[in-house]
Amino acid sequence: MQTTSDRIAWLGGKPGACTSSGPGEGVARRLVLLGAPGVGKGTQAELLGERLGACHLSTGDIFRAAKTMPESERSPALAAALDFMRRGELVPDATVLQVVRERVHCLRCPGGFLMDGFPRTVAQAEAFDEWLASQRLRLDAVVNYELPLENVVARISGRRVCSRCKAVYHLQTRPPKKPGVCDQCGGELYQREDDRPESVRVRMAAYEKSTAPLAGYYGARGLLVPVSAEGTPEEVFGRTLSSLEARR
Repeated sequence: MQTTSDRIAWLGGKPGACTSSGPGEGVARRLVLLGAPGVGKGTQAELLGERLGACHLSTGDIFRAAKTMPESERSPALAAALDFMRRGELVPDATVLQVVRERVHCLRCPGGFLMDGFPRTVAQAEAFDEWLASQRLRLDAVVNYELPLENVVARISGRRVCSRCKAVYHLQTRPPKKPGVCDQCGGELYQREDDRPESVRVRMAAYEKSTAPLAGYYGARGLLVPVSAEGTPEEVFGRTLSSLEARR
């Protein structure tokens, strides 16, 4: 099945219905993907999107795309988020949630969604749950990818991202067919600043402080699906599908 994710609608926040062709396995799945930086959430989201027909919704992609977006096209919430980021401050929970809410058409994707990078805190998760309920939507599961710290550090330095479509590659485990060039759109691949080794320690400390407690929150609600991120992307993908299937 081909990827159906409406990237333009998600990145730009334009109103209108999602253009997804629908679920790939007969039922829409609404999932949150958790895991420390470098565990491979982006790669798994791509594979799951192709298999399930669900939209890959990455908040990180929104903020990165917004930096090159004309000011006239930025919503007040998105403009506020960029101001916080320029000052080196964390974007407040309410602002992040508003950016997500502006894209309700993507969250209503007929094939479901794969939320990547949000929520990042328990407060965000609680607010997201309340808002989903107001929209008569609910999460089906929260996949938590687990990997030892030393493996995370080794992975991060090899990751590359497409400057156009945001596809994710790895120089060792998932290299592009042509060095430095995206297989999907021909865009230039680059290393994100926060993927550089010197940034890893800071990111991991922030993750442990604010994001790791989400596993406890979703575990208490019976939604958490732990998956080992060891091995190749295909092996991790297989474990993910098996774990999700066991919940049906």
